[in-house]
Amino acid sequence: MDVVIVESPAKAKTINKYLGKDYKVMASYGHVRDLPSKDGSVQPDEDFAMHWDVDAKSQKRLNDIVKAVKDADGLILATDPDREGEAISWHVLEVLRNKKALGDKDVKRVVFNAITKQSVTEAMKHPRDLDKELIDAYLARRALDYLVGFTLSPVLWRKLPGSRSAGRVQSVALRLVCDRELEIESFRAQEYWTVESDFQTEKSQNFIARLTQLDGKKLDKFAIPDEKTAKDIEARIRSSKFTVTSVESKPTRRNPNPPFTTSTLQQEASRKLGFSASRTMQVAQRLYEGVELDGETTGLITYMRTDGVQIADEAIAATRTVVNNEFGEAYLPDSPRVYKTKAKNAQEAHEAIRPTELSRLPKKVAHVLDDDQRRLYELIWNRTVASQMESVQLERTTIEIEANDAPIGLRATGSVIVFDGFLRLYQEGKDDEAADGEDGNRLPRMAKGDKPSLVNVRPDQHFTEPPPRFTEATLVKRMEELGIGRPSTYASTLQTLRDRGYVTMDKNRLVPDDKGRLVTAFLENFFERYVEYGFTADLEEKLDKVSAGELDWKELLRDFWKGFTGTVEDIADLRITEVLDRLNEVLAPHVFPEKEDGSDPRKCPTCEDGRLSLKVGKFGAFVGCSNYPECRFTRPLTAALDADSAAATGDRALGEDPDTGAEITLKSGRFGPYVERAPLEEGEKPKRSGLPNGLAAADVDLEKALKLLTLPREIGLHPETGKKVTAGLGRFGPYIYHDGTYANIKDPEELFTIGLNRALTVLAEKIERAEKRAGKILKELGEHPDTKKPVQIREGKYGPYIRYGTANVTLPKGTEADDVTFEQALELIAEKVPAKGKKKAAAKKTATKTAAKKPAAKKTATTKKAPAKKPAAKKKPAASKTASAKAKTE
Repeated sequence: MDVVIVESPAKAKTINKYLGKDYKVMASYGHVRDLPSKDGSVQPDEDFAMHWDVDAKSQKRLNDIVKAVKDADGLILATDPDREGEAISWHVLEVLRNKKALGDKDVKRVVFNAITKQSVTEAMKHPRDLDKELIDAYLARRALDYLVGFTLSPVLWRKLPGSRSAGRVQSVALRLVCDRELEIESFRAQEYWTVESDFQTEKSQNFIARLTQLDGKKLDKFAIPDEKTAKDIEARIRSSKFTVTSVESKPTRRNPNPPFTTSTLQQEASRKLGFSASRTMQVAQRLYEGVELDGETTGLITYMRTDGVQIADEAIAATRTVVNNEFGEAYLPDSPRVYKTKAKNAQEAHEAIRPTELSRLPKKVAHVLDDDQRRLYELIWNRTVASQMESVQLERTTIEIEANDAPIGLRATGSVIVFDGFLRLYQEGKDDEAADGEDGNRLPRMAKGDKPSLVNVRPDQHFTEPPPRFTEATLVKRMEELGIGRPSTYASTLQTLRDRGYVTMDKNRLVPDDKGRLVTAFLENFFERYVEYGFTADLEEKLDKVSAGELDWKELLRDFWKGFTGTVEDIADLRITEVLDRLNEVLAPHVFPEKEDGSDPRKCPTCEDGRLSLKVGKFGAFVGCSNYPECRFTRPLTAALDADSAAATGDRALGEDPDTGAEITLKSGRFGPYVERAPLEEGEKPKRSGLPNGLAAADVDLEKALKLLTLPREIGLHPETGKKVTAGLGRFGPYIYHDGTYANIKDPEELFTIGLNRALTVLAEKIERAEKRAGKILKELGEHPDTKKPVQIREGKYGPYIRYGTANVTLPKGTEADDVTFEQALELIAEKVPAKGKKKAAAKKTATKTAAKKPAAKKTATTKKAPAKKPAAKKKPAASKTASAKAKTE
């Protein structure tokens, strides 16, 4: 019997069915080793030796694999077909070698692009060796990310307290977002005018023409700068007669886009489905691993981490069959369409993302998919099928019209679809930075010499607009254009920026937080080279050369480390005040914008001669007065500087509570503005409430404050439990609460208007979603004797488990769901879930440490003094000595 290693247990179960009893398929559960989060995991002074660590869960799984391999005939490594998959296979193999579990057993590496019986059995016939170059590229990336994160992050902590981390790709992506925000802030709208004229043909057909030439000059966008010029032109057009001087019609074709790569799938799912990059990859992973179809688990799409656009010949043939059957012969091109990848790294360019079986129409599998899976599968299926459909046939018409007695030229353009081709099935979504060329305007039939009559002239005022903020889709697109990151890193990079609090989402747009702008400004001024787009893209190209076998990975690391450590040493002695002085200057337009009245934006609003500047504290940067501690004025970095705003003055009195007479004040705190009602009695805590997203501090009045201070608001009693249902405002926004269940609501106004029926519906929907995620119920054991909550055995991603209320309790290894009794379940629950009013028992390790502590022995005359420690020798910054377990790499 051969042992086969894959990543996930769901995949292992499916593949074992395909391969049969001669194979034992086991899951590694992703990566089995990683660089521990402590100093010294990568040793530049030891030729970049890397020390790997295995966590407790992975150790148990590895022990099972070691045991199975010792008793097996051979080992087959069948992890994912990309660099990460190759790395997981290498890690497993290294552990097995260290444990001396392999002996002389045959080791094979197989890859399949889809989890179907045909793909898996075909892959088993064509084994290969591990790809050393791909593994080297993985090691180089992992070492680089570790060295940058563990060296740069501690510098940030020391120089900018409150900063979280920096990373090789993460920091450059953040710079893109911050640079776009700077463009928007520095943008100044420019006025311009256009002049359009309504004409009518001799057959009373209407059309529109736009002014394009005047006095022998071709007009550009800003040729008509103001209303006076536009009105003068309007008068000239109204006094003229016109003749058609040329009519030109051109047939054109528009070809379909290729099937999805990782980045184009993330972009299109964002535009059409509203998915974040990480959500797209999570749903795609489930489609790849498969669903139950006809009694068998089957993968619905091919591997979803790829930069290739080509698909297999048999898939092209199947797609063409679907086109012919579903849309007819007119929509089938004469020959198959063949797409070629533009990826720089050919070794990682796998087949595009496509359905594993093209005849599996979305409507045929909709019943076994949840809503997210159904929508994403339909998007992938549509794009793949459309890629083999006939081109769209268009007719573009241009009509030139000139004034008879004046040098005035106008143009009418129209573009109409003659044959819809692939658009019958699929049209790519458009982002803000793309324009669609088809205006759908059909022009009436005209000929040279025709004399259309003028009906109306319309001068229109316009203003230029700033570039839009990035969405996740447009940011991924921009990163791909610049060569920053790779398909497998986009989702995790964007997630890291959100997790660190460097960016926030506003109407699906990425907005840099003050913390993110501060970090970017610091890196641009003190580590400029390492956040340059060109440098990061060049580093990616070198990593691609490693995976292609054209560059030694340690040579790459040596070149990088030499320059990087030099930069770190250069700023090691910089004082925080020097850093802040530089940032005060760089961020002045953002932190201290000019006032409309021309007064000094850095003058303290509460004292006469104080100057405002950046300060840093335990919780990050803020703006404070130079006269501290005499003047204690502070505000957040980007608070409005209006004298009436709470952010500028610290506090703003809003009025008195009409019921109690207590003063209501708007204040600015560490986590932003909030409203407060003064206590009525000494020692009583003041009532406070934060502001919901979308409500600016400047817009808060007494009425709004009083409403916020009513929260949490009791809505009513639950008809089944008799317990309160309340509405409140928390750190994650407005919510409804009942008996341990929180359900978010989108509109903050609903907090004050929502009734009991609507609240019960919101809670029921939340519970239904949670139940769906919790997995199928395998066994009902009964109600807990103390809490009366149901105790169930449910189906989980990693096997059956006990579900009790909101707690999930793992079953002992090897325990089957049917074997668990109610009494055993109660015992397991008691171990994990503390009874009401009791704290959970401390971990054994902690208890042992506590017990081991003894009172320090008193010094006696015979007690020897410990030898004095010698001062430590000054060392070069090697992956940061101060960066202990706090540091997190990208």
